[in-house]
Amino acid sequence: MEPFDALPEAVIAVDEDRLVTACNDRAGPLLGVTTDDLGRPLGDVLTLLDDGGQVCPDPLPARGVADRVAELVLRVRLSDGRHRPVAMAGRWQPEGGVVLTFRSAGRREAVDTARSDLVATVSHEIRSPLTSVKGFTRTLLLKWDRYSDEQKLTFLETINEDADRVTRLLKELLDVSRIDANRVQLHISGTDMAKIANDVAEKAGQRPDGEGRDLVVRVAEGVAGLVFADPDKIEQILTNLVNNALCYAPESQVRIEVEPWGDGGVQVVVDDDGPGIPAEQQRAIFRKFGRGRESRRAGTGLGLYITRGLARAHGGDVIVASVPDQGATFTLTVPSGTLPG
Repeated sequence: MEPFDALPEAVIAVDEDRLVTACNDRAGPLLGVTTDDLGRPLGDVLTLLDDGGQVCPDPLPARGVADRVAELVLRVRLSDGRHRPVAMAGRWQPEGGVVLTFRSAGRREAVDTARSDLVATVSHEIRSPLTSVKGFTRTLLLKWDRYSDEQKLTFLETINEDADRVTRLLKELLDVSRIDANRVQLHISGTDMAKIANDVAEKAGQRPDGEGRDLVVRVAEGVAGLVFADPDKIEQILTNLVNNALCYAPESQVRIEVEPWGDGGVQVVVDDDGPGIPAEQQRAIFRKFGRGRESRRAGTGLGLYITRGLARAHGGDVIVASVPDQGATFTLTVPSGTLPG
């Protein structure tokens, strides 16, 4: 047994001439380095690439005062041509060699990518309304007397709408952070699902994209009078599902059906007769920034991620069933629940 086999990371030891003197059993699966490579130069047995894809012939910095090699995230080129992200760190030895440890950085890379996507999306979504707010505000400040009262009112209404847009984005981001941290706060009480469904439909019919639309609410027999849930969160879920149907199926009737589910629970089905969602997109729409059918409105792609997260915080779920050109059906399930102790 090699002296480093008990360690959880892949380990490679090299001497002061950069010749490999030892490796453990995890170096093979992760890096493709085995005991057959002992005595060979490190650069010959391990090809490491930097962020720009350039080969690092010797990734080790010159030895300084510290004994440690600061962690670097690099990519190792495997024998089959694939690249694998790894985090490399190490410690210099008194005799001049160095012991290097490697671990997979795939999860870190995924997190960094998600973080970059978040920053890019948020920057885009905030820049547009703030540019508008700044432009109209500056215009009013510098040229107030040049515009009629009606024009000024139009400017102020636009500023107000764009400010609301930024507020909605910030609320979505807070919801996402709570869902990701499993810290969704529910204020549980007896909740009338049928009443919430009717309230959501009424409010949706008053929105610009819902005015004059055919919104139908049906409550099946045997529906529990109350379930223990957070009424505000349930309303948020149903509002998002109904608004999505209005947006993506503009010529369709939108139906909201409240039905019994499980042992005293309730399910709410929101369906339309719109263009539907292709099967390969039905999982993607529940991911962060996921999008399915081409949207007629701006958005972050966080709505359904939040919707499912809030449903699962209740012990329920939101699922979708759809066939292209035959509409989409979203189903929210909410168990009967219990009052908090």
